[in-house]
Amino acid sequence: MHTRTEQLLGADAVERLRTSRVALFGLGGVGSFTAEALARAGVGHLLLVDGDNVASSNLNRQLVALHSTLGQPKADVMAARIRDISPAVRVDARRAFYLPENADDFDLAGFDYVIDAVDTVAAKVELAVRARAVGVPLVSCMGAGNKLDPARFEVADLFATSVCPLCKAMRKALKARGVTALTVVYSRETPAVACRPPGSVSFVPAVAGLILAGVVIRALAAGGRDQPQASQGT
Repeated sequence: MHTRTEQLLGADAVERLRTSRVALFGLGGVGSFTAEALARAGVGHLLLVDGDNVASSNLNRQLVALHSTLGQPKADVMAARIRDISPAVRVDARRAFYLPENADDFDLAGFDYVIDAVDTVAAKVELAVRARAVGVPLVSCMGAGNKLDPARFEVADLFATSVCPLCKAMRKALKARGVTALTVVYSRETPAVACRPPGSVSFVPAVAGLILAGVVIRALAAGGRDQPQASQGT
């Protein structure tokens, strides 16, 4: 299955991916694309966490959303899809929303990487604090809603970002918790509209999700758990 990947990354990198463990929180328009990219790249063990069920409003942008999956748990749908892509991947699906109140239920220490694709500031902050405490690298996605230009996404340190309102809220909250660095995927695009819940389109969150996956796959293939060097542009 991984012949083409091995041609690009090499056999040693493919083996490192096979033995890697990644925890992914959030399986919506961003996270569902992240999950599939990780599986297709050959990451051997995935923890998928999402407490939501597939809704008709998800059909415009989420891989888990089909008319045949409406009403089903996103974690279960994504796990089944990954097993169909690659039965060799060990997939643990958790039907849960990650919250500060249940953070103790998730032991991050055993993972090589943690990915934050959740929606709420409280959950994002808690994930960043917990991952830092156990020395596991984390990459976090900032706002992908109300955006129209996927080319504006960048990988950067949170404390060097601008424009994004979610980044601003995260900087304030994390600084109060003693966290002064965090790799994020974010956009400097000014929101096209201001609405709640955010407007969305098929091609923007998907790109953010694939960039998240790329950050993690490249780091794991290189053989380290070190936080990636943030860079401007994609």
